[in-house]
Amino acid sequence: MTTTTFSIGRTARLTRWNATLLARNRAAFFYATVMPLLPLALLFAGERGDPAVGANAVTTCFLVAGLFPVYYNVLSQFVARREELVLKRMRTGETRDNELLLSIALPGALCAIVICAVLVPAAWALEQPLPLNPLVYLVLSVMTVTMFTAFAYWTAAWTRSAEAAQLTSMPIIFLASLGPLFIALPGLSSTLRDVVSLTPGAAMAELVGSSWFGFDRVGATEPTLGFAETWAAAAGPLLVMAAWTVLGLALARRSMRWEPRT
Repeated sequence: MTTTTFSIGRTARLTRWNATLLARNRAAFFYATVMPLLPLALLFAGERGDPAVGANAVTTCFLVAGLFPVYYNVLSQFVARREELVLKRMRTGETRDNELLLSIALPGALCAIVICAVLVPAAWALEQPLPLNPLVYLVLSVMTVTMFTAFAYWTAAWTRSAEAAQLTSMPIIFLASLGPLFIALPGLSSTLRDVVSLTPGAAMAELVGSSWFGFDRVGATEPTLGFAETWAAAAGPLLVMAAWTVLGLALARRSMRWEPRT
């Protein structure tokens, strides 16, 4: 008799299988493990102990970690398995839908979480301070992974093939990258700054600046927040990321496709 109960064992086996496929793909493995750490090279271009340079480097690392091991990897893997009818065949057996979705997302998500953890000693070795509020930093790491996973399954709804993912992923990549670039511009009006701060990338940049470096805004050069003040500073950006996550999950659930388009 087919069971409808979520199985941790099945999910773990499927996750191990997906992780093995990720490791065997040299390009995907490089993008998932090495690429997100490359922005730390920015610390060699300027003053190693400059917190403003450190905030830019860490924010870029977070952005790349969310986009490559999580977003693009999950998107391409799900679409490829759907087009090859792997998902259709697996759904006819005991495997549940949530097991399939979780097992595809976990390898990239674990890579991103490990990268977020490695960033701390790596940046400290390059003369950057340790995170001012480690708990908010941890929440930021988890929220980043969750949000980009939701974006990946949402994008998969209108992606016909793994090759097409190179094009269909561009709107999300642009949306995520837009915030950190524009919100730090010195001549930006307050109204436009408020609009840009609602983008997922800008929220990530604000959280990195406040939770790690004690900055009260993106583009700040001197820390002004104490530990207690970082909690209030993190509330708004966390709500923005949570809203994008809920939106992505709702749209993904509504438009999820398990079989190729005819």
